[in-house]
Amino acid sequence: MIIWNKHLTINELNEQTFHTLADTLAIKFTEIGDNFLKAVMPVTEKVHQPYGLLHGGASAALAETVGSVASWLCIKDEQICVGMEINCNHLKGKRNGIITATARPLHLGVTSHVWDIRICDENEKLICISRLTVAVLKNKNVLK
Repeated sequence: MIIWNKHLTINELNEQTFHTLADTLAIKFTEIGDNFLKAVMPVTEKVHQPYGLLHGGASAALAETVGSVASWLCIKDEQICVGMEINCNHLKGKRNGIITATARPLHLGVTSHVWDIRICDENEKLICISRLTVAVLKNKNVLK
């Protein structure tokens, strides 16, 4: 079942990230399926914590980015969506390489969405599992 209301290409999605946190962290969208969205992020010193491991906040930022954009792809033009709550369980350390986040919906309601986001390494080892809740609001020029 296709869940998207907006139909953008991967290049168009990536253009939306210029001058955002996603751009700062080098997050790139890579795949849009019928009911999932994927993005990658390089694990470099830029996203390390002091022990030289992937910072949990960077994993959370990747999860929220892919989940929030997935929600945005589902909503109507007269709506906006904003993150309400994110939960991350950091399961495995990572020092370098590429991690991939895959967002799939658990709930797509009228006023909220809930996303299951799994972050894996190049060997499909689970690094982090996250759940993101997004509020769906009427656009009343909230961002202006």
